[in-house]
This record gives sequence, structure tokens and C-alpha cells, in this order.
Amino acid sequence: MSEKSIFTLEFKVRDYECDMQGIVNNANYQHYMEHARHEFLHEVGLDFAELTREGIILVVKRIEIDYLSSLRSGDLFTVSCEPVRISPLRFGFKQDIIRLSDQKPIINAFVTGTSINSKGRPFLPSQIDEIFRPH
Repeated sequence: MSEKSIFTLEFKVRDYECDMQGIVNNANYQHYMEHARHEFLHEVGLDFAELTREGIILVVKRIEIDYLSSLRSGDLFTVSCEPVRISPLRFGFKQDIIRLSDQKPIINAFVTGTSINSKGRPFLPSQIDEIFRPH
């Protein structure tokens, strides 16, 4: 996919996201990435809550995270989302977290997802398929 298909969102670390060592607790990185994925969907015209009401339930199947460095309170950073097609029923997001002050990579991650219907059966509706179709 082209550079234009990479969505980026800026954040600032809040004090309460840090652990006793003064660095961002590892679980908070997943919150940052999830929020960026939801904002990406919103950017391309899809509302996560509305999809659920329509019986399209997006689920995470797997998350692979490489922790490269740490963020601290007050750090400004970006989270990127690059949609990737994996298979007819699975899609993914390549996600990176970069500290803005020095452009240092903090996280490299790959999130695999699918959509299921109200009975828990996987399917890929057209509006989701379109996002992950190579252009």
C-alpha cells in the first residue's frame, strides 16, 4: 500500500499511564494502538459502535508487539496504522509508535483481526473488505 494509506494520530503521555519506574506501563501501548485503529476506521467513514449495532463485530485475533524503548510522562508521540490484507477473512494493521522529540521508535506491532456476525461466525462485509483491498 502507498504512504498515503498510513493513518497517524498524535498523543501525549499522561502521568497516570506510567508505572513505578516512571515509564508507560506496557498495557497502555495497546490502548494507544486500539484508539488509533478506531480513529482510522472513523477517518475512512466507519463507526465502530455503528458496525456493532449492524451485527458486524470486529475482533482482534492476535497482537505481536516489539517493545523497543519506553515513553515517559509528557512525551509526545504518534501511533500509525497501516491496513494490510492477510486472507479472505482476516485483516491486519501494521502499527508503530514513534516519540516525536527524537523520532525514536518505541513500538513495532502487528494486529490481526477479523469480523464476526452475531452468531460468532467469521465473515468479511463489503465495507471492511474495501478498506483492506489493495489499490
